[in-house]
Amino acid sequence: MKISLNNDLGELRTAAEQIDAFCASHDMPAAIAYAVNLAVDELLTNTISYGYDDDDVHGLDLALRMDGDVIVVEITDDARPFDPSQNTTPDTSAGIDERSIGGLGIFLVHELMDEVQYSRIDERNIVTLRKRADADDRSVLA
Repeated sequence: MKISLNNDLGELRTAAEQIDAFCASHDMPAAIAYAVNLAVDELLTNTISYGYDDDDVHGLDLALRMDGDVIVVEITDDARPFDPSQNTTPDTSAGIDERSIGGLGIFLVHELMDEVQYSRIDERNIVTLRKRADADDRSVLA
């Protein structure tokens, strides 16, 4: 499945609906669909909110496919280079007012997905997410 979006936060709903439909068509557990949706939402929100230096319309593409029992999601955009594959554990010991901004979303993506890869080709970011579709992933809903 391929989904084309614009860099508008209103497009997140379209992405979520399409991801849900894809997961349902492959009989994935609700927890897996939820995890994939949450990870994609986080990455798209970051790209749309912080990735562009102008107010122009930019395209973002999502491709979803199955590779055996693994759902593979590829997000491609022309935003500034940003590598979310490098997971850092945020400092949650400090008070909310003392913490540095950012970092929790990417940490969450790594917690939800089995694999996060990044490449930059022809001025485009390509983020590939992998999640086993047959996992018993109740921790996501907890």
